[in-house]
Amino acid sequence: MQVGVEVKKVDSQGRLILPADWRESELEGVTEVFVIKRKGYLKIVPKRKVDLTRFFDEVDLGVEAIGGWKEFERKFYGGEDEVPRR
Repeated sequence: MQVGVEVKKVDSQGRLILPADWRESELEGVTEVFVIKRKGYLKIVPKRKVDLTRFFDEVDLGVEAIGGWKEFERKFYGGEDEVPRR
């Protein structure tokens, strides 16, 4: 895919054609995109499924080990014996 700037025409209904090389490299198996609206421009990002489980072992909650859930909540929320109810 060639990186750069392309000028595209927008039709009367606001549609434009995405560059073919970008579609081939970025939209493989994807049929939806996010259109992020900003003042003065749009950003188009392919909507992909994200596997959040790959981050589970990387989260640092600031405790060494969780022996029991109450112990974890006490350390996480900073309380002595009482854990705030949600």
